[in-house]
Amino acid sequence: MKEREKEAREREARYSNGHLFTSLTVSATTLCSACNRSITAKEALSCPTCNVTIHNRCRDTLATCVKMKQKLQKLALVRNSSALQNVTLRNKTPLMKERPSSAIYPSDSLRASLLGSRRVRSGLSLAKSVSTNNIAGCEDSPVGLRRILSQSSDSLNFRNRAMSLESLTDEGEMYYSSLLEELQEEGRCVSTDSWSVAVDHSFLQSQRKDVIKRQDVIYELIQTEFHHVRTLRIMEGVYRRGMLEEVLLEPGVVHAVFPCLEQLLGLHQAFLALMMTRRAQSLAPGSPTNFNIQQLGDLLLNQFSGQSAEDIRKVYSEFCSRHPKAVKLYKELLARDKRFQHFVRKVTRGPLLRRHGIQECILLVTQRITKYPVLIQRILDNTKGNEEEVQSLSTALGLLKDLIKSVDQEVLELERTQRLQEIQARLDPRAQTEVSGGGVFRGGELLRRRLVHDGNLLWKIQGSRMKDVQVLLMSDILVFLQDKDQKFTFPSLDKPSVVSLNKLIVRDIANQERGMFVISDSTPPEMYELYAASKEDRKHWMTLIQQTVLRCPSREEFALIETEDKALLRRLRGAPLQPPPLILLLLSASSSSSNSFSYPPFFLSFSSDSVLELCVPGGPTGGLSAGTAVPRLSRSVSKDTGLDAGEAAMMRRQLALLQEEVARLKPLEGQLGESEKARALAEKQLKEMAPKGHRRNRGKGHGNKGEVGDALDDP
Repeated sequence: MKEREKEAREREARYSNGHLFTSLTVSATTLCSACNRSITAKEALSCPTCNVTIHNRCRDTLATCVKMKQKLQKLALVRNSSALQNVTLRNKTPLMKERPSSAIYPSDSLRASLLGSRRVRSGLSLAKSVSTNNIAGCEDSPVGLRRILSQSSDSLNFRNRAMSLESLTDEGEMYYSSLLEELQEEGRCVSTDSWSVAVDHSFLQSQRKDVIKRQDVIYELIQTEFHHVRTLRIMEGVYRRGMLEEVLLEPGVVHAVFPCLEQLLGLHQAFLALMMTRRAQSLAPGSPTNFNIQQLGDLLLNQFSGQSAEDIRKVYSEFCSRHPKAVKLYKELLARDKRFQHFVRKVTRGPLLRRHGIQECILLVTQRITKYPVLIQRILDNTKGNEEEVQSLSTALGLLKDLIKSVDQEVLELERTQRLQEIQARLDPRAQTEVSGGGVFRGGELLRRRLVHDGNLLWKIQGSRMKDVQVLLMSDILVFLQDKDQKFTFPSLDKPSVVSLNKLIVRDIANQERGMFVISDSTPPEMYELYAASKEDRKHWMTLIQQTVLRCPSREEFALIETEDKALLRRLRGAPLQPPPLILLLLSASSSSSNSFSYPPFFLSFSSDSVLELCVPGGPTGGLSAGTAVPRLSRSVSKDTGLDAGEAAMMRRQLALLQEEVARLKPLEGQLGESEKARALAEKQLKEMAPKGHRRNRGKGHGNKGEVGDALDDP
């Protein structure tokens, strides 16, 4: 009895609103048809009748199963068909002969609709409130007839809505269906599994075993390159275009999901075109499929050297470094943007795009550059009797490995920079600590340096107490931080939290496989006892510290704490200030004019005490009274952050000075115009009076004088 009750409860749980739900295993990108959120495998239910997939908790909120409703309507039609045969309509009266044609069905169409004729029903468009006043005998007609007419109108309206949605969906798919057809047509030449299958059997039998293996690998290289280009074109022509034109996302958001897509597509399309051209050149006479590529090393050498290698390094470094953020942004869009959810569901219905989702495409692009070395090595292993080809392949393989290392290093540096910025953001703005030799180390000093490694270590302090600290190994220092209330601070202990790597010594602790000593070369020397999570982790830390100590710059080259003047000078050198273009234009015009003005040009310079000055050669002029010192424009540095605190004030003062000089030069604009007219008139007179030979030599040997001055000096 209990088992029957349990089965009944389970049956009721599965059957809801006409749906017959069953458990289903789904992928991570499947969305609930009720709430449009992602579904996990444990809570997925699917109705095989109407093909909807929902959460277990959403089954009660789902609308009635449409197909089940249609089945019930058909059953009602069958049940009432026999009763309709007994319905007797009243004889027509003379008045009814003039019945308007817009009334309800004539008897033939009514009979056809009740018998289920698709041709008649598809052409009808009824309102839900169908009037039956013009039906003969409506007063005495059975209720079943009215019910059937109402159900028929509902069914027709639903079908019309469904057909409208399907037509809209088909129009939306047209913009990329041609692209998919084009890709399918282009891929016919590499559609077979291997070169051995693609060529004729007789041609295959005439080749040596090592040649067959080499051609198989070359064919695989061309085939995988075509697949990679296809992935990039899908990303550009389907997803990127759809997100811009259909989902109407901002271009910056789309670029964040697909960074450097145009550059990647251009590089790989060019490489694929070269290999396809070489394939066409290697075809046997009279055959479109039999080819034997003898020379490929020159193409690989050109692809992975020179400017092409530099472009690949830049593009892949940027794309791979943005990979985590791109995937994160895609998941956020998929979770909150319903238009994007609908777009992804619609696009991934096809078999090709189902295997090439956005997340899968991004991952495939990041992995492509790592596939080349294996293929080139296999080509090299099966190349016999061609020393030039062997040399080209070997050189290309070495260049490719160096290129991959360079990309990995740049990606690692970018990740470390992002990690350092995250740590800096979590650092308490008021955090500071004393360093050996005097001075206060603040959080702004971290951004001057390069992060090498970071992680958690245990710091043994007084007695046997252990303190969990976050350790930052940077280019010239070792920093200890403490996590407190989701903020990083410097530990308040008897030893400095910042240790210089100059002459730093690191040793392991006897009988402690996870411990190490870090001894600083300070006055007096300090010893830190640290413990890692494992023996391998301690070994990794010790190796990195020792390598960084060897590359550590001296304190003359890189100060432990940057002073205010040095910080200001470094920032000014990084972004030199220039006068506005209007000032430069007026000054250049005034210097070239025949009526030379008394105001000499000014320029910006860095004085020895790291203060920016507006210098005027030859002493004070114009707006600066005699004996008045040249105004100094300086910026103070914040003690909390190590950055410019008075930058805005400095810029205002500089702007005031430049505006004063503009006002000084404005009255000279009229004189400048008159001088231009005078110079033009003098040039015209000079052309009329001077001999041709002298006119050709005019302007030579006169130093910095203008043309008007040359004319005046001529005898």
